[in-house]
Amino acid sequence: MAGTIKPRDAKELRQAVEWALNDGVTLDVRGQGSKLALGKPMICDQVLDVSGISGIVDYAPEELVVTLRAGTPIREVEALLAQRNQMLAFEPPDLGPLLGRETGQGTLVGAVMGNLAGPRRLSAGAARDHLLGFSGVNGRGEAFKSGGKVMKNVTGYDLSKLLAGSWGTLAVLDEVSVKVLPAPDQTRTLLLHGLSDEAAVKAMCAAMGSPYEVSGAACIKDRTALRLEGVAPSVEARLKGLRDLLAATGAPMEELGTLESRTFWRDVRDVAPLSSARDTVVWKISCPPTEGPAIVARIKAQRPSVEAFYDWSGGLIWLALPSNADADQAIVRGALGSTGGHATLIRGTDGVRARIPVFQPQPAALAALASRVKESFDPKGLFNPGRMG
Repeated sequence: MAGTIKPRDAKELRQAVEWALNDGVTLDVRGQGSKLALGKPMICDQVLDVSGISGIVDYAPEELVVTLRAGTPIREVEALLAQRNQMLAFEPPDLGPLLGRETGQGTLVGAVMGNLAGPRRLSAGAARDHLLGFSGVNGRGEAFKSGGKVMKNVTGYDLSKLLAGSWGTLAVLDEVSVKVLPAPDQTRTLLLHGLSDEAAVKAMCAAMGSPYEVSGAACIKDRTALRLEGVAPSVEARLKGLRDLLAATGAPMEELGTLESRTFWRDVRDVAPLSSARDTVVWKISCPPTEGPAIVARIKAQRPSVEAFYDWSGGLIWLALPSNADADQAIVRGALGSTGGHATLIRGTDGVRARIPVFQPQPAALAALASRVKESFDPKGLFNPGRMG
């Protein structure tokens, strides 16, 4: 069993990486460990646990920026922001229950390194769009930093965009600065009942293309949900306009108030509709929104028992299938066709994740580029070896 190294600050973190580099020791990099079951299973010499490097470094509400250490749980950040009626606009999901863990265990840095975002991804951007700057250590044992604590920051290469989504394979971060935004005073959700998948996606796309500033668009079973946020008079006016816009669908409509809306969208964010059936394999598909219904139809033609729901106006599909994942991965990825989409295995047993590609296989040219980037940051493959393999 691998031992554990738990640095207490940036200096000890760098020393740990230098030691691993000199001794050829591979490192399983983790914070609170809430996403260990996401990605290929790894066999590493040591666990590098950064949960001890925790706490808020600086919070400037007037500047809409918070700086924190790598092991800081998201729940602590959100609690701090709530005191000033602010929020993490990209809605980092809590995938703990989906992956068989307790709620509230994830770190903000973990969400950023996975580039994870919830329903507001459509209007507010991905996690990478909110990462202003960071400091950390690369696989050469070099401490480095990028960006800063302000939105306009000329630093040359935008390494924040590169590190987000790398799943800890390029560097170990000890500190990050992220942009925050004011939380809405009111949240309302317009539900349309009984639409087919094709009609639901058409309605969601029409809503997102309208002037009514929709911040979330999802479809779960026969409920198409559209979220409006802001100050009360604006929300009410936009809600009326959205109702008028979608009246032609003929679908019965219902409204959810602020508290109900928050619960509904939290469930969408955390993939709650698929969390309970532990014996299923869960996939995430990203695709052009208008292609979503056809992709799901092709999968259902071969796996009628599949459960699916849409987020991001149809551009994000969550799927739960019976545990025949080895055969299903060909069906799921084959259903993408020439859409340009990609499928990621989110939940599966260690055996399943070891046998099949977890992340969408890359074209040869892109894989070669990714390999050169990895070589530049971590030439000896110290960090999370094989996780994205």
